[in-house]
Amino acid sequence: MEQWITSIMSDYGYIGIFLLIMLENIFPPIPSEVILTVGGFMTTTTTMTIPGVIAASTAGSVIGAVVLYGVGLLLDVERLEKIIDKYGNVLKVKHSDLHRADAWFDRFGIWTVFFGRLIPLVRSLISIPAGMSNMRFWQFLLFTTLGTVIWNTVLVFIGEAVGDNREAILEQLEIYSNIVYALIVLAALAAVWYYFKKIRTRTN
Repeated sequence: MEQWITSIMSDYGYIGIFLLIMLENIFPPIPSEVILTVGGFMTTTTTMTIPGVIAASTAGSVIGAVVLYGVGLLLDVERLEKIIDKYGNVLKVKHSDLHRADAWFDRFGIWTVFFGRLIPLVRSLISIPAGMSNMRFWQFLLFTTLGTVIWNTVLVFIGEAVGDNREAILEQLEIYSNIVYALIVLAALAAVWYYFKKIRTRTN
């Protein structure tokens, strides 16, 4: 994976970084940690600069996020209400549940987007509920860009600082990612448990 990423950056420079990061945002399994640290390292061996790498990667991140925001718009509340009308009895979901979740995102969504951009996996997928809740596009764009700039800047500077020793840093970032993934799984299991407990309460 790293050799492939390095090859694309070597051949296409900033455009390669832009495309790789855009794909990473749409397809989260592509690791941004590797892309950005390699980009930072390559500022020491090529004519690319740190501001250029940060700008290209941020542009790619934002474009990828906008694509997923658009996907969320296609799954807006009105469409979900129609799904609930058809399958709500089976799914045990009511309009009030949907509206409650939507209201929560309306209240805290901008900060969820901002901090979500600093969390592996979540940083890509958070764009979908932002679109679903019809968050104002300028707010989404602003807080997505702010969170993205922080994430990209930190990793690019790490890559530039550690150079060929970045494997040790990547191992630490992988541990951080694995912890986050484990917490996400635990949160999902807790949500499923709460959901079935709620269903059991309704039926009793």
